[in-house]
Amino acid sequence: MALELISSAKCYNGVQKVYKHVSSEVGCSMNFSLYEPSSSTPGETFPVLFYLSGLTCTEQNFIQKSGFQKYASEHRLIVVGPDTSPRGCNLPGEKDAWDFGEGASAYVDAVKEPWSKHYRMYSYVTKELPKLVSDNFPTSGKFGIFGHSMGGHGAIVCALRNPHLFLSISAFAPITNPSITSWAKDKVFKNYLGEENKELWASYDSCELIKGYTGPPRDILVDQGDSDEFLLQILHPENLIAAAGQSPHHVKLTLRMQPGYNHSYFFVQSFIGDHIAHHAKILCPAKYQDKPKNTPHEK
Repeated sequence: MALELISSAKCYNGVQKVYKHVSSEVGCSMNFSLYEPSSSTPGETFPVLFYLSGLTCTEQNFIQKSGFQKYASEHRLIVVGPDTSPRGCNLPGEKDAWDFGEGASAYVDAVKEPWSKHYRMYSYVTKELPKLVSDNFPTSGKFGIFGHSMGGHGAIVCALRNPHLFLSISAFAPITNPSITSWAKDKVFKNYLGEENKELWASYDSCELIKGYTGPPRDILVDQGDSDEFLLQILHPENLIAAAGQSPHHVKLTLRMQPGYNHSYFFVQSFIGDHIAHHAKILCPAKYQDKPKNTPHEK
């Protein structure tokens, strides 16, 4: 699959790039960002961390505002960030609202017309993009995923539904229980998935997935600002805590309420180092294990 390099800039001894390609899943051109650390040895490979952005964002917001590159370089991670939706498909109503249509895919595979042909971001993130990255870049084959807001929702959903693909999970201020929000009921789930299909809604709801999760153990880190303007309206972190409490001991949730922080990238920037480290310890465990003392070969 052909990749077109859109931009490239050196950053913390690595390179921040943006690529364009024609997607088979969403049926249009898609952009994604990719940060690659500098290689220290011939043939070096890197784990990959996928980042999903929130409502209204493109692939640019995260790479320009979060400051993640410093930490990705230190921990030796490739970091990939797709756009948040298909663009330029000229579907009726896709540009009428900031929280629906372009920039607001909800990371689902739509089943209702006219959205079903293009709005297939779940499959794009879990199938097409990982293969594209693996085929074209020096990856180790180990993937993690994280995101912010709508992207935090998408990251947790993608990871819980694909535990052997995404080994590590974290989120900033995720939409945790979208099925109960007016955003889903009146817009995204109603129009993408169908008003009648509540079982399909549950398959894209982090709280419902955690309650029924029986796969390999998961360790989820979530940061949430207590001054977030969307906290009571749409995020509902308390529901995520309750769902983890009902999980059959397969999901460990660390949810940190951060005093005074809102929903912005100033919040993301403040804790991005912790999240990169969280993923690195899972994706590259050998680098972070304590060196044993007094081994037979040491004095």
